[in-house]
Amino acid sequence: MGIDAGTEMKSVELTEAAARRITSILKDEPGKIALRVSVEGGGCSGFSYAFDLVGERNEDDHAIERDGATVLIDDLSLVYMGGSVIDFVDDLIGQSFQIRNPNAVASCGCGTSFSI
Repeated sequence: MGIDAGTEMKSVELTEAAARRITSILKDEPGKIALRVSVEGGGCSGFSYAFDLVGERNEDDHAIERDGATVLIDDLSLVYMGGSVIDFVDDLIGQSFQIRNPNAVASCGCGTSFSI
């Protein structure tokens, strides 16, 4: 079962912890304004997430804002990420951004690769 691009796209949510971490990272990165999250082909489950700090917003970007932090997601990636929650986790095994994606039917142990 794939995703129908013609259906209404659901937004993506940013947790308070993720917003705090993005704000903290950008404070030390002059010229960077947002965290870009995108979906790319590849990874051990078929698709993978990419995270980049960027200094500008593209025409097809959707901005998710919370507590002064901004995440940019392009149109195509949003099709795969609609309804997702972006979180930042700091636990015994390390720190990382994690995406809880209701569209994913399988994911890998690293949490950065998924299939639909």
